Amino acid sequence: MVLYHREFDKAGRAAGLQIWRIEKIELVPVPENLHGSFYVGDAYVVLHTIKQRDSCFYDLHFWLGKECSQDESTAAAIFTVQLDDFLGGKPVQYRELQGFESTAFTRYFKGGITYKAGGVASGFHHVVTNDLSALRLFHIKGRRVVRATEVTLNWSSFNTGDCFIVDLGAVIYQWCGSECNKFERLKAAQVAASIRDNERNGRAKLVVVEEWSEPPELTEVLGNKPDLPEGDDNDDMMADISNRKMAKLYMVSDASGEMQVTLVSEENPFSQSHLLSDECFILDHEKSKMIFVWKGTYLNSILFGAKQLLYLQIQVLPEGGETPIFKHFFQGWRDKNQSEGFGKVFVTERIAKIRTEPCVTATRLLNSKPDACFMFQIFRVESSGRVPIDPKTYGQFYGGDCYIILYTYKRGQIIYTWQGASSTLDELTASAFLTVELDRSLGGNAVQVRVSQGKEPAHLLSLFKAKPLIVYKSGTSRIGGQAPAAPTRLFQVRRNLGTITRIAEVDAEASSLNSNDAYLLKLPSGGSYLWVGKGASEDEERGAQYLSQVLKCQTQRIVEGQEPADLWAALGGKKDYQTSERLASKSLTQQPRLFACSNKTGRFIIEEVPGEFSQEDLAEDDVMLLDVWDQVFIWIGKDANEVERTESVKSAKTYIETDPGGRDKRTSIVVVKQGHEPPTFTGWFLGWDVARWDSDTMARTMKTLQI
Repeated sequence: MVLYHREFDKAGRAAGLQIWRIEKIELVPVPENLHGSFYVGDAYVVLHTIKQRDSCFYDLHFWLGKECSQDESTAAAIFTVQLDDFLGGKPVQYRELQGFESTAFTRYFKGGITYKAGGVASGFHHVVTNDLSALRLFHIKGRRVVRATEVTLNWSSFNTGDCFIVDLGAVIYQWCGSECNKFERLKAAQVAASIRDNERNGRAKLVVVEEWSEPPELTEVLGNKPDLPEGDDNDDMMADISNRKMAKLYMVSDASGEMQVTLVSEENPFSQSHLLSDECFILDHEKSKMIFVWKGTYLNSILFGAKQLLYLQIQVLPEGGETPIFKHFFQGWRDKNQSEGFGKVFVTERIAKIRTEPCVTATRLLNSKPDACFMFQIFRVESSGRVPIDPKTYGQFYGGDCYIILYTYKRGQIIYTWQGASSTLDELTASAFLTVELDRSLGGNAVQVRVSQGKEPAHLLSLFKAKPLIVYKSGTSRIGGQAPAAPTRLFQVRRNLGTITRIAEVDAEASSLNSNDAYLLKLPSGGSYLWVGKGASEDEERGAQYLSQVLKCQTQRIVEGQEPADLWAALGGKKDYQTSERLASKSLTQQPRLFACSNKTGRFIIEEVPGEFSQEDLAEDDVMLLDVWDQVFIWIGKDANEVERTESVKSAKTYIETDPGGRDKRTSIVVVKQGHEPPTFTGWFLGWDVARWDSDTMARTMKTLQI
């Protein structure tokens, strides 16, 4: 195999996600609008690049479909090793297998993962954009990590407990079994909308069909419907946590002249002192089908050739680039030099000594000549059509508006449709219509991306250069449509996952504060307080300073704990807010994690919400577990079943007792009911909306997706 591929020059030069499909010994780029769709007969290389200040960090995956050939599998592994070497040994490497993907992988695809039949080896032709003659059936499984698998287009593939998508090209039917719940319906609708927007460029109609209400057009394709079997809960991809502590640590060494594998410890939590810089270690957690290779010196000879590891997730970690999941297996893990800010990743100097090139960021590109790069325009959706907004206000959105962002680059266009959480159904309908109209005026080949408030993709946010995205609560920027702004306003500034800084207007009361963030409190006098939580990062404080310039208000910097009486008075009085000794630290070594819980199979099983979580991820028919390390919250949705309600505290105790890092069993458990969340809970969610539970949010979201 070659030691260099021309695609390497494009790898990691900009923040975001890049995917290549393996075709013999070639790397073929996958268009951005098809990210998340994989052919079961293919292999892929996936690179995620994060930019922090002047450095770039990488997660590097190779994904293998169940039907990919041995040649493709080998080529993917070799390309991954070569790309890792090209990037200076800096990436954390993952082997991903269809149906067994890591959380690090699934978090890239919040809309779900689609498995399509065929691939290179089968001679199957890959999807054709705008193919209105398609005939396909997808089986939707999973509530948090949604997987859509292409199956035979026949009633024999259906069951009453799941949702299915019948793709007939011009019309996409979402078929809902009589026993599926509303959250599964929502996830299926998101997959159907993704097919419409990404494969049909918005040109297909979505139709939701209930079991026993099939239209003639559907029965014409499928035939008369027979009696169908019930769904099988055991098929859902969830993790049984009862065996989380059953891990082993091995050392791999060739000091004797031959490679030897030695058992270091057969019970976790392990001691960090076991890890020696001059050796390679394997952490085997077979019960969860995961293997971690620390340093990865012997990756090729040990792992890629091990057939018995066929269904195991494999992560290769350079020293200093350990992931949070890996650290959980060690008692009291300590990084050599703690990072600053919320959710940042630390990489040691050992890893940083590489051949480097500056990251090509959106900021650098936007400062280039327009003809050599790209341009973008933003329109507000109104009843009269698309109304251009002042470029000076780019990056400032109102929750009561919808916007259309046209991004033009050398090879085409991307149309983002941003839909505010408080926009009306009429505005949502108009935004969809105007997006299609704009696409047609451009020749009908633009990629269309619908974006809900709070779920903005990294590429969209990068268009605003170094400026944080500002979202004003409710309201509108329409001329003559604005109600007078509240005299007192509070804005939360948070940098999540080490990549994105967002600013969200929140309720102007003390309970909205969080020790790990920065805030701007705008006063009726025209002045403002810049409140800096003890754990806030410099980036978050700079974001608040930027906002004060946007709002044109003089500001006074206030450090948490030194608040004047006027500040509390402006917030309606001093109240409890989200604070703790850990939040007040600039080093959150244990990041908060959100899980959905279930007792349906007789075991306590959990499924982690991948990536950056939000209030939208709290499903009303679920019990959710929020782990913030020094305490564990159990959130009970109003439609959760009685068994899950009564077993929730017991389940949380099981979760704590089986923590692989040997957590203190006295860790407090807090039970929270939907609609009665305390600030100690809501503070972990950016821009928490108290009014969200006042209406049927699920029904509204379903209507939005079908527009």
